Amino acid sequence: MSHFLFEIGFEEMPARFLPGLVDEVKKLFAEGLAQAKVDCGTIAAFATPRRLVVSVPDMAAAARREEEVVSGPPEKVGFDAAGVPTKAAEGFAKGQGLDVSAVFVMETPKGRYLALRKTTGGEAAIELLPALCLEAVKKLSFPKRMRWGSREFAFGRPVHWFLALLDDAVVPFQFDDIASGRVTYGQRIMGPGPFEVPAAAAYFDIIRDKGKVVLDAREREGIVRSQAEALAKEAGGTAVINPALLAEVTGLTEHPVVLLGRFDPKFLDVPREVLITSMESHQKSFAVEDGKGGLLPVFLTTLGLVPGNVELVRRGWQRVLTARLEDARFFWEADLSASLETWQKKLESVVFLAGLGSMREKGKRLERLCGLIAEQAGKPEIMLESSQAGGVAKVDLVSDMVGEFAELQGIMGGIYSRRKGQSKTVSRAVAEQYLPAGPDSPVPATLAGAILSIADKADTLAGCFGLDMAPTGAADPYALRRAALGICRVVIEHGLRLDLMELLQGAIDGYGEVKFKVDRTHVLAKLLDFFGQRLKAYFTGQGYDTLVVEAALGASYNDIAALSARLAALAGFAAKPDFDQAVLTFKRAANIIRKQGVGAGVPLTGVVKAALLEEQAEKNLAAVCQDVFPRFDALFDAGDYGAVLELLYELRPSVDAFFDNVMVMCDDMDMRLNRLNLLKSLVDRLGRVADFAALQV
Repeated sequence: MSHFLFEIGFEEMPARFLPGLVDEVKKLFAEGLAQAKVDCGTIAAFATPRRLVVSVPDMAAAARREEEVVSGPPEKVGFDAAGVPTKAAEGFAKGQGLDVSAVFVMETPKGRYLALRKTTGGEAAIELLPALCLEAVKKLSFPKRMRWGSREFAFGRPVHWFLALLDDAVVPFQFDDIASGRVTYGQRIMGPGPFEVPAAAAYFDIIRDKGKVVLDAREREGIVRSQAEALAKEAGGTAVINPALLAEVTGLTEHPVVLLGRFDPKFLDVPREVLITSMESHQKSFAVEDGKGGLLPVFLTTLGLVPGNVELVRRGWQRVLTARLEDARFFWEADLSASLETWQKKLESVVFLAGLGSMREKGKRLERLCGLIAEQAGKPEIMLESSQAGGVAKVDLVSDMVGEFAELQGIMGGIYSRRKGQSKTVSRAVAEQYLPAGPDSPVPATLAGAILSIADKADTLAGCFGLDMAPTGAADPYALRRAALGICRVVIEHGLRLDLMELLQGAIDGYGEVKFKVDRTHVLAKLLDFFGQRLKAYFTGQGYDTLVVEAALGASYNDIAALSARLAALAGFAAKPDFDQAVLTFKRAANIIRKQGVGAGVPLTGVVKAALLEEQAEKNLAAVCQDVFPRFDALFDAGDYGAVLELLYELRPSVDAFFDNVMVMCDDMDMRLNRLNLLKSLVDRLGRVADFAALQV
């Protein structure tokens, strides 16, 4: 087996690009080698700010040889009466690159046809790899591309070199004016190079020992974490390691070295959240906390090399961070001197969205909507404070601190509202209003925070849909999909029994005299449909079978928390061995009502007249329904959907016997209507659990 190694060298690539490039380049080479029929073992890929590397240590030296049978024209066309090959046979053979003597006759379901055995593959890997390398370079995708010099080609950053080796041989190709070779470069200062690589297997030692490059991102991350933790421990604390920042500094360095710096303890009067954000967002540095969760006046920053003068570098970082902290302290003190009333007044000149009024007006809508949600959820004890939280939710948007650190919106609102006299419940709710911030973000921990989060997102959705700003395709500039999903998650994880239609109607009504571009009844219908789509995406993303999700949604999704519980029960029911047969039984009943109910002549009520029950099977089914339905209703109202579905096993034998022995669409119209009503009474209850007609088995 051979060792293939490919390196693309470029100028510093943004850290956020690197994880995607690693996954993509592995996939491109896996697909390319498979298509070329070149067998290989594990494909590894690595990325640093200056290089993307693919290593295939166990690669076949040549493509697999495979024999395939190629069919041609019918025998009667390929040979004349004397058995001599015709021009058709000769053309067939020539087209496959073989002599006509290799042609044989093959029996097929369609008759006897000419055929050839053709051997493919066998090309040397070094002949196939140039095209694969070029294709990979062209297909790599980036959030943003750039061109440089006079080149037409666009890449994430300017490319400087290609190293491509199969064992000790250069894989020859040229891209634009850059030719592949066996030369690589190391860390810009500590081991710049160039370094000649004699063979693919030697690359890793050369790039580490001479180039001073730590190639594996996992290793670089481990170095940063371990050094940060050790330095924090020496300082008497623990490193506050934000996973996102850790990933970023890992992608910013080829030879990470963590440095500890200090700042004046006077800055510790500024809230922890502000200090950490200032360190992380501006200086890419980690904070250090003591055993009680308070910050220490030290920070940890990650360098990309071992500095020649550590103290000089430390003083430089300390000077820059001190300037940042001075700014943060100034903003903090200025904001403390302002009143909530002053900020509320300023919000009147801050536009929420063009056509939807100011942020002050949004605050008033949230104040009203939070109260409605608390009442609807049966939480009267939290109504007042939820409404108060809605009223002050957006005041921090005009604070100096949020003007500098936009990522602190909500968090600073919670801190400021507490400092300015609001209750702890109100302040915590304001701090949690933007949660969840994404699919992996936690939902608000408090009930008031959950209510404010729902209200804020519902208000935005109602306004945007009213202005006909619903997401189209991949475009979702106002993150409306995330807002709807956030509402669903908050409702489910807090177990809030909310009426979705009432919630959305309340949000729409909050806009009062605002002129929508879409009729308000249509806004509600579109929003409900939008939530149905998001719920389907959410639950299928949780691993539920698509058909089961559609069946649960088909029953109802107006009560999202109940839907979640129903779906879990239905998924458990679907896992049982006799699920398919049970579905067919109840699906048959649903289909009859859907198709024949309209033609019954009068509306079906589900009320059965005992005097019209003639067959024993229909009498038995009516008796079983009379026994089961009260229990069904009680269990359904209690939310015990697993027990509800267990009742279907009691119903099924009688339903099967009914279909086996009773003619539903009989000639007697009164009897037919009674039998349809019997099925209607059954289907109505089944339809509260799931749309069985949607289950394809």
